[in-house]
Amino acid sequence: MIEVENLTRVFRTYKKLPGFWGGVKGLFHREFEETRAADNVSFSIAEGELVGFLGPNGAGKTTTLKMLSGLIYPTSGSARVAGFDPTRRENAYRRLFALVLGQKNQLWWDLPAIESFHLIRAIYGLPPDQFKATLDELVTLLAVEKKLNVMVRELSLGERMKMELIAALLHRPRVLFLDEPTIGLDVVSQKAVREFLRAYNRKNKTTILLTSHYMADISSLCERVIVIDHGKKIYDGALDRLTGAGARQRIIKFRPRLGLSGADGAGAFPADWKPAYGESKVCDDGEILLHVPSEHVTAVCQQILALGAVDDITIQDVPLEDVITELFSRGVAKS
Repeated sequence: MIEVENLTRVFRTYKKLPGFWGGVKGLFHREFEETRAADNVSFSIAEGELVGFLGPNGAGKTTTLKMLSGLIYPTSGSARVAGFDPTRRENAYRRLFALVLGQKNQLWWDLPAIESFHLIRAIYGLPPDQFKATLDELVTLLAVEKKLNVMVRELSLGERMKMELIAALLHRPRVLFLDEPTIGLDVVSQKAVREFLRAYNRKNKTTILLTSHYMADISSLCERVIVIDHGKKIYDGALDRLTGAGARQRIIKFRPRLGLSGADGAGAFPADWKPAYGESKVCDDGEILLHVPSEHVTAVCQQILALGAVDDITIQDVPLEDVITELFSRGVAKS
């Protein structure tokens, strides 16, 4: 459904010198710098896939989505979406995709959402029966029946995002580009949006490319992720492989009793203790965190419990956020 080959976008920005004389000098001699927002990015996505598109701020995620939507033109490379070239912005192409930007509004701020929905129906020329059936389905899935006639500016952030999703899906697009659709939402609204997207993708086989900084969005929705950093693709593969990389280490958290003996007669935990394996970090509240290779977890736990009194001890997997951060810091391409 989506084929991207060596897609590159370079932004050329003017570097203005500070002050009045800096502006005067700029009239006669200007310096520019180039930023490669997307740098030879290549990937393909099959019909019906729901793929996570990850990267830190400024990595080029939104730029890539805008190139696939035809909003900006690539400096080099090519892209095909459902056989169409996005740069040509043909009407047939604009009818088969939708773009939702979490920080941009497409609904009229001072009108009820239902008015904007009727405007979208007129723009796309949707048959009344199809429009009503689609609207009823989406409104029911997102549970916003009682909010359709409320001014958009009076809706909560979560309710507005649900209305934005409805507006994007009224014409039943085959491809959906989502740029941080849950940004700023509370945990209840985030869960509702995730459940809706999962159900919609399964029912309609819509191809979805999703960017998000919330790892809960990615882990609950996506089996495959594409990771880019500084415009370059550094990973494209199964999410399980990333979580598997994190499984090579575990986090041991425990709270020692310093200077006190335990109720079971165990002595006070030594303040100068050093772990036999892994790295340790002492938190402000006195809790100690250890990053330990998985094969040494049992030995380290036995060592901790044998040394002195411990209030609490837990073993956790390395969070997906930390695995992604390590990918960014290494910047090494993987596939």
